[in-house]
Amino acid sequence: MLKWALIFAVVALIAGGLGFGGIAGAAAGVAKILFFLFVVGFLVFLVLGLMAGRKITGN
Repeated sequence: MLKWALIFAVVALIAGGLGFGGIAGAAAGVAKILFFLFVVGFLVFLVLGLMAGRKITGN
């Protein structure tokens, strides 16, 4: 998901540089949404991994 966010960010930069404001804005919006979904998913899996690690080690 982070890969797609970076791809849309690059598309937004290129489109903005070429003067396509609408496309650049849409691509930037999609990139922002994908990035925040990635961050939320990462945090959820980080917490789940830490909780599973504690159960396995018994601490």
